[in-house]
Amino acid sequence: MSDNKITFAQVNHIESVYRERDWAFAHERASEIDAHWASLRAQKPGLFDGRVLLMDEWRVEDGAFHTQHFSADFRAFVALRDFGFPDANVRNCFAAAALVSIDAAFVLGQMGAHTANAGRIYFPCGTPDMGDVRETPEGFSVDLAGSVLRELEEETGLTPGDVSVEPGWTLVFEGPRVACMKIVRSNLRADALKSRIEDFLRNQKEPEFVALHIVREMANLKPDAMPGFTQAFLARMLPAQPG
Repeated sequence: MSDNKITFAQVNHIESVYRERDWAFAHERASEIDAHWASLRAQKPGLFDGRVLLMDEWRVEDGAFHTQHFSADFRAFVALRDFGFPDANVRNCFAAAALVSIDAAFVLGQMGAHTANAGRIYFPCGTPDMGDVRETPEGFSVDLAGSVLRELEEETGLTPGDVSVEPGWTLVFEGPRVACMKIVRSNLRADALKSRIEDFLRNQKEPEFVALHIVREMANLKPDAMPGFTQAFLARMLPAQPG
């Protein structure tokens, strides 16, 4: 598990706003970022340098998680991560679908070799992007609840009609990462759910998940492959799952 101290918060909802800004890290270290990206692309030509959303303000208040996000090139975000998050004012805040079968097993996926997190085992999730920004009368918001369902469908083929989404969120704070975990339940047993997702993956040209992993108990955790926030969330949730 990560050396970063991990803390939790339970909230009823998330209120996120989007505001554009200049990011000093991206400008001041542009040459290093470009060189790092070129090195990564030489190994993984399929990496795409789109715009992602990073968080620069946040607070938990009155049962809600209030956040503010700005956009950055993916290459700058990856460099931030790989350089050890030198900008302490920026966090990687993302939403994840904690997929649970009807027989109380969690289903996760192992990331493919072509991805930026090759070999790691995650719930369906992803750093939010400009597709998650919504225009409102007050300005622009970030739809993290929508991001959960979008990532779930993109990575597993499960649509909103295939699952039930529980109210509330579990926030997992791990250093510069904030995982916004949303319980998403399937009415299939774990083995059937795994088979259904595998059928979807077989029909994808380059799926993000290349293998699935079922977690029923602590012995099923994979410390060498699972991020610290994933292990911590599972350790917190497994005793609470109905048998």
